[in-house]
Amino acid sequence: MVWVNQIVQGILLGGLYALFATGLSLVFGVMRLVNLAHGDLIVLASFLSVVLVDDLAWNPLTTLVLLIPMMALIGFVLQYLLLNFTLDSGLAPLLATFGLSVIIQNALLEQFSADKQRLHPGAIEVESIRITDQISIGWLPLTTFLVAVLLLVGLQLLIRYTRLGRSLRATSDDQRTAQLVGIDNRRLYAVAMAIALGTAAIAGVFLGAYTSFEPSSGPSRLIFAFEAVIIGGLGSLWGTLAGGIVLGVAQAIGAEISIGWGDLTGHLVFLAILLVRPRGLFPGPQPT
Repeated sequence: MVWVNQIVQGILLGGLYALFATGLSLVFGVMRLVNLAHGDLIVLASFLSVVLVDDLAWNPLTTLVLLIPMMALIGFVLQYLLLNFTLDSGLAPLLATFGLSVIIQNALLEQFSADKQRLHPGAIEVESIRITDQISIGWLPLTTFLVAVLLLVGLQLLIRYTRLGRSLRATSDDQRTAQLVGIDNRRLYAVAMAIALGTAAIAGVFLGAYTSFEPSSGPSRLIFAFEAVIIGGLGSLWGTLAGGIVLGVAQAIGAEISIGWGDLTGHLVFLAILLVRPRGLFPGPQPT
């Protein structure tokens, strides 16, 4: 039963990794942009939530009411005024997002110092559902997983059934043809980044509720997000959830074998899947 409990905990942890990876997957699927600053933007959202909690005395989960539009606005402006100009310039997008990552980390370090921070969402943080003597499900991990599923369902409905979604799919399939039929790619990319950073806001709050964080935490979150996206398949939103679950279960099982094997086991499973299925378990459409 101990192993069953570890698998259950790993599945729930996969929900957090799916939250990390959703925005990364969306941006790559629409504009083929690998955002190296994604992890740092998640951590930025965590710190902004800390500020809102301190100033407004709100529960961290409640801060999402303000945090999601704030991060979405940052994403729109960032893409529209900076990243759009790098997309057709070889390595420029990677260099730009890497530079942005460095700027965010140093700005957070200057403002908040290197001290670890934590968000405390209340009773949900410690309460759990007891299934058996050896299996229990924490309300926070369960809520995180359900939020990840609902977020992915919402994005799928947006992409499949709305005019914006049809434009995103058209641009993802063939950018040049989309421009010929009147789609403003520059604005559409900014909207996609706004949505991606809206999801990063959610990921940042649940990250802070799950564990402590600091200004340098971004790269490790980026690695988990990358691994979840690549395991699931680049450009596939539901693949992102599958990749997060695979990664979470691997880490949970590894941690049960030895406390130092958690992250390492996840990395090894990632490499094994990459060797067997280079495009991931559920790859999305390829660019034309």
